Amino acid sequence: QVQLVESGGGLVQPGGSLRLSCTASGFTFRTYAMSWYRQAPGKERELVADITSGGVSTNYADSVKGRFTISRANALNTVYLQMNSLKPEDTAVYYCNAKRRELLRLYDYWGQGTQVTVSS
Repeated sequence: QVQLVESGGGLVQPGGSLRLSCTASGFTFRTYAMSWYRQAPGKERELVADITSGGVSTNYADSVKGRFTISRANALNTVYLQMNSLKPEDTAVYYCNAKRRELLRLYDYWGQGTQVTVSS
C-alpha cells in the first residue's frame, strides 16, 4: 500500500522557519522524483519545488527561490522542505508528490497534506 505522510506544518510568525518532512512507503522511493506542492484557499494547487530521484537536480517556483530548500534522504525514504523567511502568502496546505514515468505509464502518488500558516 502506497503511503506518503507529511509532517512539520504549523503556525509560524512572518520571518520564521519550518521544515516539512514526507515519509514514503509502499514503493521504491529512490526511483521516484519528488515534489512539494501547495494550495492556498481559493487558489489552484501550485508546484513549490521538485527534486530528481538521485537528488542531483532541483527546481523551485520563483516565489520561493532563495528561501526554500528541497532535499531527500533515500535511505530514509524521506523528502524535506526547509522553509525560511516565511511570508503570509506562503500560507497553504502543502502536499508531497511522488512521480515516475515508465514507458507509457505514469505513477503519481500524493500525500494528505499538512497545513502551514504564517501569521503574527
